[in-house]
Amino acid sequence: MASVSNLTNLTPAAATSTGSRSSSVIPRSFVNIRKLSSSSHLSLRYNQQTRPSLFVRCSASGGNGSSAKRTTLHDLYEKEGQSPWYDNLCRPVTDLIPFIARGVRGVTSNPAIFQKAISTSDAYNDQFRTLVESGTPIKKAYWGLVVKDIQDACELFEPIYDQTEAEDGYVSVEVSPLLADDPKTTVQAAKLLHKSVNRRNVYIKIPATSPCLTSIRDVIASGISVNVTLIFSIARYEAVIDAYLDGLEASGLEDLSRVTSVASFFVSRVDTLMDKMLEKIGTPEALDLRGKAAVAQAALAYQLYQKKFSGPRWEALVKKGAKKQRLLWASTSVKNPAYSDTLYVAPLIGPDTVSTMPDQALEAFIDHGIVKRTIDANVSEAEGVYSAIEKLGIDWNKVGEQLEEEGVDSFKKSFESLLGTLLDKANTLKLASH
Repeated sequence: MASVSNLTNLTPAAATSTGSRSSSVIPRSFVNIRKLSSSSHLSLRYNQQTRPSLFVRCSASGGNGSSAKRTTLHDLYEKEGQSPWYDNLCRPVTDLIPFIARGVRGVTSNPAIFQKAISTSDAYNDQFRTLVESGTPIKKAYWGLVVKDIQDACELFEPIYDQTEAEDGYVSVEVSPLLADDPKTTVQAAKLLHKSVNRRNVYIKIPATSPCLTSIRDVIASGISVNVTLIFSIARYEAVIDAYLDGLEASGLEDLSRVTSVASFFVSRVDTLMDKMLEKIGTPEALDLRGKAAVAQAALAYQLYQKKFSGPRWEALVKKGAKKQRLLWASTSVKNPAYSDTLYVAPLIGPDTVSTMPDQALEAFIDHGIVKRTIDANVSEAEGVYSAIEKLGIDWNKVGEQLEEEGVDSFKKSFESLLGTLLDKANTLKLASH
């Protein structure tokens, strides 16, 4: 219960604008990307490669004065119905403005992203100092920093949320990873986090662990939109869909149009583990399957998606305005340098899906990605790969369970590491004040 208490009674210093949006620190004029001009003062930072990096910082003066150009991300959405989201968040959130201009339609975050952002940046120091000096406990201070970023990002993406009638424009924030095996407390934490952020376009992330399947159902039933994260197997994905449908049916709402969800199906991590297993087997057949498992499983997950969101049960919910729980491709960065840098984006393009990309994948796809529907272009091949792996004695469900455990542990370590960093900072501030 301690984790839940850390989200209660957030002070104005801990989380601004928890009431009306009019008090947000982000001017509304920043939101309409179509109005960006030389007065926006955007300066582009170049990396060591020949093409410019997508990472942009908004400066108080100067800037290149150039308007954002149409990119493959716009085509991805307009021609193929896939929403490109950005898998990163840090201060200042106004750095997201050029990403939106280039076609990004939402943002995802996780404990690892916040660990990196808060521990390596000075942008959080002023707010953190205020929290520490007011006697705020470290965990509550952490949530204060996080909620502030999520609120400000939600302001930027709210126009997209309105334009798409609650389909896009979401910013995702995860409940404490320490609660992954505690369904009751996860529900309480999700509700408190949703209340603290107080934005229509926030997604509360809940892990797809077996204990938290009931949490997903209950949070959806309470009318809160959810990003279900850490899905690594088709079997678990089907259970996640059922939890979403159960939640919608249990909500009692006559209008379900504003209760939405995405199912974050992880990709590259599957190949990382599967390749090791295939190399251990070592036969030519096994080695030939390297780099193919993740995309094959994802393609079959999309087939399941189409099946589950059809038929009488789903049609009954559609009559109340229900929206499909879209598949979101997560972990899209390439871990093996021998593979194409768009391996986990290009083959997974299809309607009613989301692809959330970190910098590496986003830059690569904008630079040389090809926009065309691919998700169901080679279903028989995907089935062949899936079956061939099973015939080698590899259990897909056990692979998923191992990856889930590793994913939860990784987020826990990031969370605990950041709390340790914040504690050190707090002690330093207290010493400096004496």
